[in-house]
Amino acid sequence: MTMTTTTPLLLITADPSHPLANLALRYARAYLKSVASSHEINNNTGASSTDVKDTNASDNPITEKPLLNVFFYGDSAHIANGLRWQSADQIDLTKEWQNLAEQYQLSLPVCVSTALSRGVSDTDNSARHQLDGANLATGFTLVGLSELAMVMQEDCRLIQF
Repeated sequence: MTMTTTTPLLLITADPSHPLANLALRYARAYLKSVASSHEINNNTGASSTDVKDTNASDNPITEKPLLNVFFYGDSAHIANGLRWQSADQIDLTKEWQNLAEQYQLSLPVCVSTALSRGVSDTDNSARHQLDGANLATGFTLVGLSELAMVMQEDCRLIQF
């Protein structure tokens, strides 16, 4: 019997002001740190250089699957708003997700229809729908729900925040 590993899918629906939005970020950080350190342990347990892919190529040297899937839906689309200001005493979830995505090569897909209905748009959708400008934060992408469905078809563990 072969054992398959499931990649978690974080379905984030909470508004940035809700504690669950912060909890999703904390979960993602802890999970990615744990997976990255287990990969380091596995890579340092006597495997020859030909047994392990080049670890400089990606933080995910073991497999082509992402370490973690994330999908922003509903009110969490506000996290992708590049014009969202956050006071110094609060965590800037937009910047924190951007940093995490850069560190672990994560994609940050946001449901396009929920984003547009909350005033978050990229350049293409602004032109298509004759909106005055784009405000999608760097690193985030607007996608259709089919992207979520495709990830859910794979072997994943769905966790909603």
